[in-house]
Order: sequence, then structure tokens, then C-alpha cells
Amino acid sequence: MASAEQQLTEFFRQLSAADQLTMLAFAEFLAARNSAGNTVISRQPLVIPEPEVIQRPAEESVVAALKRLSKSYPMLDKKEMLSATSDLVATNIMQRTDTAIVVDELEAIFRAHYEKLKSGEHG
Repeated sequence: MASAEQQLTEFFRQLSAADQLTMLAFAEFLAARNSAGNTVISRQPLVIPEPEVIQRPAEESVVAALKRLSKSYPMLDKKEMLSATSDLVATNIMQRTDTAIVVDELEAIFRAHYEKLKSGEHG
């Protein structure tokens, strides 16, 4: 059986960047609650990685764009973007909107959520 520290590390790695910040804040709270006031806990800022931008192909479907953007921005919680992205996909299917325009809008959504995460406005 893995040690508690190994389990925590594994759980931490499975979380989105926003949830990692929450987990760190909770751990800091618990450590401060258990300390007798003798130690100062310094919290290291969470480093949010830069996106690994995958070049957009000349012809790309909306679904392929979502997959590409998800790979480019693995640090983002896709559940937070579900409403906006699913609305665009549905509009593209139902109203046959220009796929390139929808992909542009998807890219803007991912960039905006990334900037929000970087600025600390998560959650």
C-alpha cells in the first residue's frame, strides 16, 4: 500500500490547477490549525504551466478543435467551460454556422479561461 504522502501526490496530480490550489489552501489550513504557532508555514505559489499550443490545421472540425485545445490546455478544468463550448458545438450543428468561426470562438474561450486561471480568478 502506498504511503499517505504518495497517495496525496497522486490525488494532487489528478486535479485541475484550480482544484490543486484549493487542495493546497486546505492543507495549509490543516497545518496551521495543528501547529502550536511556533512555525510559520510558507506557501509556495502554484506554477501554472504555459499551454502547449498545437498548430491548427487548415481544415478542422469543431470536435477535432475541442480535442486539440484540450491537449493544448491540460491545466484547465473542462467542466468550467462545458456550457460555453457545448453551446458553440450545438449552434454549429443545428444552424450550420461557419466551422472556422466556431473554432476561433473555442480558441478564445480556452485562452480566456487560461488567462483567468493565471490571474488567480479561478473557481
